[in-house]
Amino acid sequence: MTKFVYDFAEGNKDLKDLLGGKGANLAEMTRMGMPVPPGFTITTEACNVYLADGSEPAEMEAEVSEHLAALEKTMGKTLGQADNPLLVSVRSGGKFSMPGMMDTVLDIGLNDESVVGLIKQTGNERFAFDSYRRLIQMFGRTVLGVDGKLFEGALHAAKEAKGTRNDLDLDADDLQALVGAYKKIVLEHTGNEFPQEPREQMNLAVLAVFDSWNADRAILYRRQERIPSDLGTAVSVCSMVFGNVSSDSSTVTTCRTPRERTSSPESATRCPWPTSRAWTRSPTTS
Repeated sequence: MTKFVYDFAEGNKDLKDLLGGKGANLAEMTRMGMPVPPGFTITTEACNVYLADGSEPAEMEAEVSEHLAALEKTMGKTLGQADNPLLVSVRSGGKFSMPGMMDTVLDIGLNDESVVGLIKQTGNERFAFDSYRRLIQMFGRTVLGVDGKLFEGALHAAKEAKGTRNDLDLDADDLQALVGAYKKIVLEHTGNEFPQEPREQMNLAVLAVFDSWNADRAILYRRQERIPSDLGTAVSVCSMVFGNVSSDSSTVTTCRTPRERTSSPESATRCPWPTSRAWTRSPTTS
């Protein structure tokens, strides 16, 4: 039987056809013992079945449930848990790098209840509401097809009311109000409330990433770069690493390539794994 989902600990760098470049490299770094946030990858084969048939493979839902349960056990909390939520990112990743061409959704698992749990978990009300409004904006644009300019307009209005041009000047109350404004935009332009069920959020995000393989910009990019159109994209579901906790947190870092033991700036490279003080291997933090 075809296997459609692999834990990061199951793959390796040689499975790029199946796990995409991102999934294969996350798996390889996990095998090397690097501090990779736990997660799993849905294969390019699952994507190709979905794109061909218009529905995901019959076995995929059960496999995702199995791997999600394992991730929840590792992290010591469940997806969107009200008092201490596990949040995940849903990211594209084809065999060949296609930067910015396909979709990503962050902070999956936040809703009206779990945002309160995130506040209790972190003690940071501003961070929690900032993460929630980011989810609604990204999910609304990427998954629900809402015009991104509507969210940008609401953010601009909030900053204008505050007398600032800087997002960081918006406090927790401002961001909580922005969450309400974003939810109203979703309702007005889709006819439905922003989904509150965490698993529904994740499932819809995965399918949106599959669909983004055939987005106009992705098709054009592949044509320009001579990347075959039948490869499909894998989807990595990864426990969240937060880059917006504070001014000293980040999800990207720059390091020296291990092949060049030199101090010259030319030897610097972007590390392919996320780094943040907001994440440790403790099952009680993300």
